Amino acid sequence: MQTETANSRPDPHARALSGLSRRSPPPRFTAWICLLVALASHGVWASLAGTTLTAWTPVFKGIDHAVGTNVPGAGASFDNQMVMHVMRVDTSDPDIRFLPSPRLENDYTPGVRETGVYTGMQFLLTNKVQIAINANFFGLEQYYVPAGTPTDVRGLLISQGVVVSPQDNSFYAASLLFDGLNRGHFVMTNWPPASTVGTSNAVSGLYPILVAGVNIGRQYLTDPNTIHQIQPRTLFGLSKDKRYLFLMTIDGRQPPYSYGALDWESADWMLKVGAHEAVTMDGGGSTTLVMETSTGGSVEVNHSSAVADSGKERSVGAHFGVFAKPVPGVINDVLVRADDDAATVLWTSIDPATSQVEYGTTPDFGLVTTLSTALVTNHAVLLTNLLPNTGYYFRAHSTIGANAYASSNLFFTTSNYVTTNLVVDFPSEWKYTVANLDGVNWVDRSYDDTLWEGSGPGLLMADANGFPNPDVQPYGTLLPLDPGAGEPYVTYYFRTQFNLPTVSSGTSLVLVGYIDDGAVVYLNGAEISRLRMDDAPAPISNQTLAVTFPCDGNATCLDGFDLPLGVGSHLRAGGNVLAVEVHNYNSASADITFGVQATVTDRIAQPPLLALSVANGAGTLDWSAGGYVLQQAPTLQGPWTNVAGPVVAGPYPIPSVSGGQVFFRLWK
Repeated sequence: MQTETANSRPDPHARALSGLSRRSPPPRFTAWICLLVALASHGVWASLAGTTLTAWTPVFKGIDHAVGTNVPGAGASFDNQMVMHVMRVDTSDPDIRFLPSPRLENDYTPGVRETGVYTGMQFLLTNKVQIAINANFFGLEQYYVPAGTPTDVRGLLISQGVVVSPQDNSFYAASLLFDGLNRGHFVMTNWPPASTVGTSNAVSGLYPILVAGVNIGRQYLTDPNTIHQIQPRTLFGLSKDKRYLFLMTIDGRQPPYSYGALDWESADWMLKVGAHEAVTMDGGGSTTLVMETSTGGSVEVNHSSAVADSGKERSVGAHFGVFAKPVPGVINDVLVRADDDAATVLWTSIDPATSQVEYGTTPDFGLVTTLSTALVTNHAVLLTNLLPNTGYYFRAHSTIGANAYASSNLFFTTSNYVTTNLVVDFPSEWKYTVANLDGVNWVDRSYDDTLWEGSGPGLLMADANGFPNPDVQPYGTLLPLDPGAGEPYVTYYFRTQFNLPTVSSGTSLVLVGYIDDGAVVYLNGAEISRLRMDDAPAPISNQTLAVTFPCDGNATCLDGFDLPLGVGSHLRAGGNVLAVEVHNYNSASADITFGVQATVTDRIAQPPLLALSVANGAGTLDWSAGGYVLQQAPTLQGPWTNVAGPVVAGPYPIPSVSGGQVFFRLWK
């Protein structure tokens, strides 16, 4: 990741991780990672000595996952404990597509501004790929920067036919190229540059470790460069027939859980999983493999040393993403058409089967639809009485004979048809104080704040350096410091007012903010949200510290507040008071920042569109909105009845009508 030098190969791992005074709590890992860490920390490894490789487990259609572990002792292939993860991608699967990091959208400049940096999770979620792994080295000298920060990439990088980074040096010269059919091949020493005619996607690493089935990693044993020492590793490989692409990570720098691997050990792992050729990519703290979850989120598959050290995933300049479809099964093609207070769940089954859906606002579901015993292969189930702008977990159920089947746990969010009214903007005026208000009902609407130290526009911030951080915008007011310490107080208190002409049952509130570090928010005296504060019901005091901090430790990324479903019940026509207490993460922290934007919303009706198409004398009705039932009547005045089924999703072929007419409508 460092820039190259004239006399030696660059050492992308020579720099220590940035010395952070703040540390966020460790992220959650999957159960088997927790087990591995627990075994290591309790000294159980000795009884498990050896080198093991799990069976391939399908995670997506065309993508299998395996885990390798090495515990020193009898039967072990290596001298150090290590944990390896690998994804085997079937490049012949027609639903597999690749996405290396695309070009920077604005002011792209070859060799200078080529891509934007992202963490693996950010890259996966932004591009909606199912697998993402770090790839090329890059030139940015900082590890934790805002998403999208421009950087240049080392070696050849082509994304969907567009050259992002040309092959412009002899160091980062181990390139992997794919044509439009995902057929891949290595150019182990891509200097001078090989032809890229017909290349759709390409990434580049540093040097080969496995060539024509031969482990050549031992040649680096005497090389003093730290890249050749025991390190966390990211590796790309191909099978002999070029059908399988192997995306591998080896965790490191985390004794006793996993120390890392040498070059020859990395190559040996590649041989064990079936690779015939392999190269080493950007590794160290950048080594990160992430995967989409069944609810559309992301999970880190391996255990990044950067996360273990700092609590934060490192931003990198080049990723390799893979698009894939879910693993096919009895239940397939699950789709949700969500409206504001209803949704239609659609799926197919390989044989005629029953239909039922479990759903709810938590992964435990809690609600279930009535079982439809009609045996069908195209399923449509209506969910009603949902809450607008709310996330729901669900899974589809079908029974074929005596066998019951269920989809994976999935997730959708209902729509929210609203008008919006911005009542508090970031530059709005706030009253503030640094007084200890423990035991004082300062959040009440009737509280008199005229004696508070001051008022000022947001964003409001205190900084021990005496001037605001230029990266935190829009700056408005510099707050006072604790004169005894020359640093910010642990807690600052803020109040502002806004007026509403009317309030209805559909009125609600949306809050976003720039907060460093934690906050508790009150509306007309009622607590409505906590951000990075202890969720325990115990009262928050003047000396309570936030439990973690935002993004890179500064208020440079926008926070969304998790507000309760009934937050609108605290709004009232006329004057409203929004009160916020902001807490530092560390009593010796050098800065604190506060700014909030509040928007009041009111629900509006949004009717669906029912479309009729006619071909060869036959009509078909269709609609894209979910949550509706198709009804019919002999006249516009009715009587209206549900079409037999009921029919809750289109298209619907209109049956022949003899001796009259029929009218259709959607009903909710």
